[in-house]
Amino acid sequence: MTTQRIAIWKLLWRMIRYAFGLYLLDTILWLFIAGLPVVPGLIIREFFNTLTSTETSGSAQLISLQSPMVWVALIFAVGAARIVAIFAGRVTKTQHRFTMSSLLRRNLLDKLLQRPGAESLTVGRKTVSPGEVISFFRDDAAQVEDTVVGTNEFFSAGVFAIVALIILFNVNARLTLLVFLPLVAIALTLQHAEARIKRYRSASRQATQQVTGLIGELFSAVQAIQVAGAETPVLNHLRWLGDQRQQRVVQDQVFTAIIQSSLENLVSLGTGLILLVAAQSGVGGGDLLSETLRERTLSVGDFALFVYYLAFVTDFLWFFGGFLALTKQTEVSLERMGTLISSVEEQESNRVEGLVEPAPLYLPDLKGRMTELPAIAQPKRDTALEELRVENLTYRYPSSDTASQCWSGRGITNISMTLKRGSLTVITGRVGSGKTTLLRVLLGLLPRQSGEIYWNGLRIEQPDQFFVPPRSAYTPQVPQLFSNTLQENLLMGFQTDEAELRKAIAIAALDQDLAAMPEELNTLIGSKGMRLSGGQQQRAAAARMLLRRPELLVFDDLSSALDLETEQTLWSHLLAVTPRSPISYNPTYLVVSHRPFVLRQADYIIVLKNGVVDAEGKPEDLNIVM
Repeated sequence: MTTQRIAIWKLLWRMIRYAFGLYLLDTILWLFIAGLPVVPGLIIREFFNTLTSTETSGSAQLISLQSPMVWVALIFAVGAARIVAIFAGRVTKTQHRFTMSSLLRRNLLDKLLQRPGAESLTVGRKTVSPGEVISFFRDDAAQVEDTVVGTNEFFSAGVFAIVALIILFNVNARLTLLVFLPLVAIALTLQHAEARIKRYRSASRQATQQVTGLIGELFSAVQAIQVAGAETPVLNHLRWLGDQRQQRVVQDQVFTAIIQSSLENLVSLGTGLILLVAAQSGVGGGDLLSETLRERTLSVGDFALFVYYLAFVTDFLWFFGGFLALTKQTEVSLERMGTLISSVEEQESNRVEGLVEPAPLYLPDLKGRMTELPAIAQPKRDTALEELRVENLTYRYPSSDTASQCWSGRGITNISMTLKRGSLTVITGRVGSGKTTLLRVLLGLLPRQSGEIYWNGLRIEQPDQFFVPPRSAYTPQVPQLFSNTLQENLLMGFQTDEAELRKAIAIAALDQDLAAMPEELNTLIGSKGMRLSGGQQQRAAAARMLLRRPELLVFDDLSSALDLETEQTLWSHLLAVTPRSPISYNPTYLVVSHRPFVLRQADYIIVLKNGVVDAEGKPEDLNIVM
């Protein structure tokens, strides 16, 4: 916690520098907004001095009759100018807000995407669901945004509080010193309340996170809940979480309101004390107290000026206290986001630094013009795969005991294998034997704890960045499809012609299904591809892989949802490597399967049991029921 408290101003400054031109423009406008009210104070003094003037000459009488209207006109002009500045400031403020929150959310998403794809998202050692992550993108990013864009308002208020102090010192220096009493009280109050501010804000955010997490899970499991008849207990649990969130949020908001009220009351009491002393010191006269505190007798205009500018100073003191409280709450948000994007072993300061790194944003400018997105570079094909060698690959899942730093017994241990170009290697075994884990660790979707991977003899340091198209493509047990058209799900930004697209669909044995769809490639497949059958989802994912012509094709139980005839058609297309074959190159296959047809086609079979190799060899050498 202490590291973040020290670094908060540094982090805010880095975000300010990201869009410094926009920040500077917004600051200038807010200087006008905060500064223009300074002018009427001088006008007010002259106005009251004119009204109380005792001169009786003709020229003086003329000035006394005309001057008040001049001062009123000047006050009106200043007010009109401030309205214009406020409208312009709202435009720049909105743009600046959107830029700051977009940078945070962009970096947060970028860091999450850099994590191993199959590794659970965690805060500390607690796993969080995708629904819970929404809280980080929404509430925590908005909290930091409020603080960053509030710094120029804080700066503007501070500048003119100093200007007001200078004017007050010129009116009565000794009386002005009393202004600093509320400042001391504010500092002591915040120091005493700091830990509780952060504790209540953290509890509030966590409670919101739990509610959004459960809502996200409910939307993805509606059918399962209905089949189990669990609507009532699920809704009761949601209601209980909602009540818990309500308590935490109310606690947080009430304490924040108490702090704000306390600060405001401290400022008001200080202001009242100063005005009381000023009144007793005499306006146009004197007494014993005035002789000890005043430097000169205050005129009516001086007193009006003092009261007017005193508000600038006292309002800033209240603003100062509120802003410091806001930074404490911002520390909580930055710490939460930093914990989400990094492992528990990483230094806390390094985690948060990544959230404020400069990065390109493609946002509309103040005139609404959009920045053109750069073209997506198509990956270049490296040397063809001749041999993929894996040596002693090991990964163990963390223990379910959140207080423990140990690893559980689940995972894989010392797995070795060699894949030759154009071969079909099948990994099989009972449920829970480590088949899917092996694929994920090989591809970098889970971080290997030991072992080496070699591509054509070249040692692979970062599998997650190496095993991507066109080197490798992967389809998991449940393919990931999106709520879009079938064509968009197949292409996903990849550039190709329709002939190649149709060829990939035919190889994946999806062409007949496609012909039966009313809108063919433009058919909307629904969330997670729910309008497609399980087999259609698997074959659509296979077609998406084939479009990119990867050297290594990795399938996790590809044909589990297919009938026997369709399964044979699909694998016949995939494995038929002839000059007249639909596949015009020689890929290598690594497949998890227990289907007899696939096992019979294999060049090599690896049988896993409890995370280790139990048997391996050619199909005819193994005693496997096929």
